[in-house]
Amino acid sequence: MRTRTGLRPVQRSAAAALVLVAAVGVGPLVAVGPAHADTVRGLQWYLDALRIPEAHKISKGAGVTVAVIDTGVDVSHPDLKGQVVAGHGLGSDAAPDGRRDSGVDGHGTAMAGLIAGRGGGQNRALGIAPAVKILPVSTGSDFGDGELATAIRWAADAGADVINMSLGANGPASEEEQAAVRYALEKDAVLVAATGNLEQGSLGVSSPGNIPGVIAVSGLSKDGLFSPKSVRGPEVTLAAPMDDVITPRPVSVSKNGYGVASGTSDSAAIVSGVAALVRSKYPDLNAANVVNRLVRTAKDEGASGRDDLYGFGAVDPVAALTRQVPNVDANPLVAAAPPAPADNPQAEADDGPAVSIGVSNKVGAIVQVALCLLVVVGLVVFLVVRSRRSARRRRALVDVGVGAAPPGPGWGAAPGQPPAGQAPYLGQAPHPGQGAAPAYPPYPAAPSGHPPYPPAAPYPGQPGPMRPGSGSPPDHGTRQ
Repeated sequence: MRTRTGLRPVQRSAAAALVLVAAVGVGPLVAVGPAHADTVRGLQWYLDALRIPEAHKISKGAGVTVAVIDTGVDVSHPDLKGQVVAGHGLGSDAAPDGRRDSGVDGHGTAMAGLIAGRGGGQNRALGIAPAVKILPVSTGSDFGDGELATAIRWAADAGADVINMSLGANGPASEEEQAAVRYALEKDAVLVAATGNLEQGSLGVSSPGNIPGVIAVSGLSKDGLFSPKSVRGPEVTLAAPMDDVITPRPVSVSKNGYGVASGTSDSAAIVSGVAALVRSKYPDLNAANVVNRLVRTAKDEGASGRDDLYGFGAVDPVAALTRQVPNVDANPLVAAAPPAPADNPQAEADDGPAVSIGVSNKVGAIVQVALCLLVVVGLVVFLVVRSRRSARRRRALVDVGVGAAPPGPGWGAAPGQPPAGQAPYLGQAPHPGQGAAPAYPPYPAAPSGHPPYPPAAPYPGQPGPMRPGSGSPPDHGTRQ
């Protein structure tokens, strides 16, 4: 993520380790570390794990606009030429049309490239939905709740089909943000946000990901299992890859134009790309049914049904594009949520007690006092009788237990003991080794259940220094 005054980008950079010895497009990537070379496309392991080449035979996202609320987008990057339309700038250092990246790490460019990279060769990054148009909404390098709410409303008014928010802050969302999300949902936009990263101090699913109606995306390791770096929580909707994701970066950030990082920022951008593929394939579906299709076709991992780690499951692009899914009347992420407060709530006047007794004269007052005394006396008698009976019951239970035979067959466990056979809570598996794309063939379809992503093989580029601002928990929030 990224910090706002505020929000933090939900992404840790491991990519300082990657350098290009030859010009991009001519030579291979060479990592600082073991002598090993590979291409940009070869390092996009998540494309094969998600079967994106197969999905692209069905949809590439044509006709869909994805708003990226972030640091802006570097439109000069070869992977994004022609992909970015004029957007909007909010922060003091943001470009008026959003088409300049103000971030010190090129976070907005990275998210835009992950969604809409053109590809075009082994040394170019291919996006999840390469035919979409990116609508940049730049908040600059530092912003707060008000700017985010304004950005969401602006993107919705501009006609964004999908709104990506790879950012977040600890704690509940402000009413201003919640109102903006409701507004965008009414405008038929699909909203996607990162859940947050533990290493950046996220304490739970970050806002705006914890707002009803927003697809909150947690992270997966290369083995397809929940990443121990990702935040968990009841608001998690879907899970997607987050580890060692290579993305375009401005040359001012990375001389070779690319970086590798790990974070739920990437997970959110991947799901935004998949949502765009679905909207392109099914242009008549409203946002509620796009969300429903993503949720209903996800690969259920972990505990059966929705859980705090995977939400409804790992996103499955091919299934989302091909499976038969019944239509719904409402966004499934909103239907189960409690009613939202009004955009401009006002305190309601007190109606007074549900029942009242009026006293109009002295006689009435005397009668009322007498009735109250009778009620008090009756209550005291009742409590005394019940106390004596309870004491007898407690003594009887103790007497039976002392020296008595153990319970016979069919009895439950003794009070205070856990049910027989209950296993302790399982912790997360250790972070798997890193690997390059050639070692990850797409996971095959299976009639029952879904196998995890293939195991990782060693690859260059061990995690390097953390991105600026991601070392210690921020005061307010980050881009993820």
